[in-house]
Amino acid sequence: VTTPLWVVNTRLKLQGAKFRNADIRPTDYEGIVDAFVRIVQDEGAGALWNGTFPSLLLVLNPAVQFMIYEGLKRQLRRGLLRELSSTEVFLIGAVAKAVATTATYPLQTAQSILRFGGHRAPAARGSRLLSGLRGVAYLLVSRVRTYGVLGLFKGLEAKLLQTVLTAALMFLIYENIASATFSIMGVKRPLARR
Repeated sequence: VTTPLWVVNTRLKLQGAKFRNADIRPTDYEGIVDAFVRIVQDEGAGALWNGTFPSLLLVLNPAVQFMIYEGLKRQLRRGLLRELSSTEVFLIGAVAKAVATTATYPLQTAQSILRFGGHRAPAARGSRLLSGLRGVAYLLVSRVRTYGVLGLFKGLEAKLLQTVLTAALMFLIYENIASATFSIMGVKRPLARR
């Protein structure tokens, strides 16, 4: 539902940027409404949903993040007769998000390229699902051919700085709220068994 807003947002952010790739044509949108209208006029209404397939695949990111967080939390609590410290919660939250972001970053790269437009993809054949998968695979393979495997992770440092701190703080606040809630309710959280 919000993909058209993300497409417009991405294009407005990159407007005026200097690109080395001759296939990318510069834009000069006058604002949000102008961007919507011109994208539909120039590329068709479907272009507003560019990047939807990678977005759907990116639900893996929080799934991986929470799986790693809970696994690390269980490992740290094993044999402890106390709650984890705020520092421990912060650190395992940061590690969990760093791993999840790194694992799914190539999909985020493909998503951004699709949202921006101006790329050449193979002609769509077959179902929408298969053509979406082929489009993402084509972009990832093309990126590796052009920039090497590290090209899939271009910009990862900035993304990690953005997301890791946010996730670590979120887990810290979550655990403190959960602990306070259990305390107010008079319920003790089960601690790990020896």
